[in-house]
Amino acid sequence: MRLFAIRDYRHLFSAQVIALFGTGLATVALGLLAYDLAGSDAAAVLATALTIKMVLYVVVAPIAAAYADRLPRRAFLTLLDAVRAGVVLALPFVTEIWHIYLLIGLLQAASAAFTPTFQAVIPDIVTDGNQYTRALSASQVAYTMESLLSPVLAAIALTFMSFSWLFIGTSIGFVVSAVLVLSTRVPNARPTGERRVWARVASGVTLFARTPRLRGILALNVVVAAAGSIVVVSTVNLVRDELGGTQADVAWMLAASGGGTLLVALLLPRVLDRIAERHVMMTGAAVLVAGVAAAITMTATGLALWGVMAAIWATIGAGMAMVITPTGRVIRASATPEGLPAAFAAQFSLSHLAWLVTYPIAGWVGTSAGVVVAWPILGALAAIGAVAALVLWPRRVAARRVARSAVLGAAEAEAASAALGEIRSRARVGIGSV
Repeated sequence: MRLFAIRDYRHLFSAQVIALFGTGLATVALGLLAYDLAGSDAAAVLATALTIKMVLYVVVAPIAAAYADRLPRRAFLTLLDAVRAGVVLALPFVTEIWHIYLLIGLLQAASAAFTPTFQAVIPDIVTDGNQYTRALSASQVAYTMESLLSPVLAAIALTFMSFSWLFIGTSIGFVVSAVLVLSTRVPNARPTGERRVWARVASGVTLFARTPRLRGILALNVVVAAAGSIVVVSTVNLVRDELGGTQADVAWMLAASGGGTLLVALLLPRVLDRIAERHVMMTGAAVLVAGVAAAITMTATGLALWGVMAAIWATIGAGMAMVITPTGRVIRASATPEGLPAAFAAQFSLSHLAWLVTYPIAGWVGTSAGVVVAWPILGALAAIGAVAALVLWPRRVAARRVARSAVLGAAEAEAASAALGEIRSRARVGIGSV
């Protein structure tokens, strides 16, 4: 059976996609709200809000993943969507900056718990080992596509309406997501002991620590975060203050970065059939370092022009796609089938940990000392991350992985199906649904 022919998975995946795009639209609107309340200090406000988001993602996501089998999952996912819908609906009415921080904390705590709970449900719904792997990949693609298309949708919407309406639209999206979750049959899971729970919190991180190619991904996460934080945090002030642009112009500039990512993401699947993931990802790291260097040069020389900035933003977006898109393939090659949820949860938290470092630099240092200080720091982090990735993920490890994949093939697929059956037998309670 094809993956999206499975009704329950199709509904759950649709709920995840709608919720992701809602969060993306809210992020664009949040930057404009920060500019409305703080003006030239918008980057610092936005960086603080995004730092709160990263803290909660790093802390809440692995705990939620570990406890996912102790909850009535359909009710929990619906509750999380309801919380997010209410929080986003309140954002247009805030009048103080601290209101933003409080509401963003609630919103992102719910979002951080939603993803690992969703991933824990997949093996109970998708019963074939190969389709299960594709389901995990589809989830990763959804995250990538959200970052690409949300700014474009926001730019189109802001041509006709104020940013406050983006929050209202986002709230409606979360309600639709909750309805889709309620329409899905999600089996409850058997509770486990405390020791097992915390062992699972650490298992994914342990896998990353002992696997050379995953240690390389950790370093590449830093490169992506260093370059990406410049785009996410600084765009609103650069467009509004330096270029004199409108709200819609902010979203279109973010869309320039998303366009670069989208173009590369569309080309990469065929490329990855012929070229090893390591080579593509290291090239992406080099592109990101070059993009940050170009951004630093742009501000140092006063060449912050529309075309120049859009080209640099598109370059950074392209480099991010070259690093992020193959990540799921590398993780799947590094973990056993039963260890995949923990591995993906670890990447979710560890990648956000990198952003937790770079967001404050882009926002707080950028506001207090200027981008001429903040961006070189981020450039240095990107360069260090790129070099560390080359050292931590040696070429010979990638070569061994390619050779091993050629030998295994069908045996791995059979083992995946057997392991998946074991996961389901442990997690499922009866055949009823919530």
